[in-house]
Amino acid sequence: MTKTITTRYDVAEHLRTPEEMAAYLEACLEEANGDAAFIAKALGDIARAKGMSRVARDAGLSRESLYKALSGERNPGFATILKVIGALGLKLHAEAVLEERSTARQQAQPDSRG
Repeated sequence: MTKTITTRYDVAEHLRTPEEMAAYLEACLEEANGDAAFIAKALGDIARAKGMSRVARDAGLSRESLYKALSGERNPGFATILKVIGALGLKLHAEAVLEERSTARQQAQPDSRG
């Protein structure tokens, strides 16, 4: 019987283009469910794919502080997140979800019109 050799999966090895990086971050934002450390870790994956030293330089941070901020063990400040997103060549955007929330709230409340 032959022995199966496995290696640890590293998503950073598969993020090759800006489009792949953006799609990965978008997917992580959808799955994060408010977990800031999860998003920081996703940004760390993208930074490793792009080159941590380069991203740190472009963000105006030390490489060590960038590793710490994006380790997934901390919740980095929003200013740091914005610097990193810019250094990665990505753009943060917002999408309205008020209609979905309003509809859900209306369905949960009983009709009080009598």
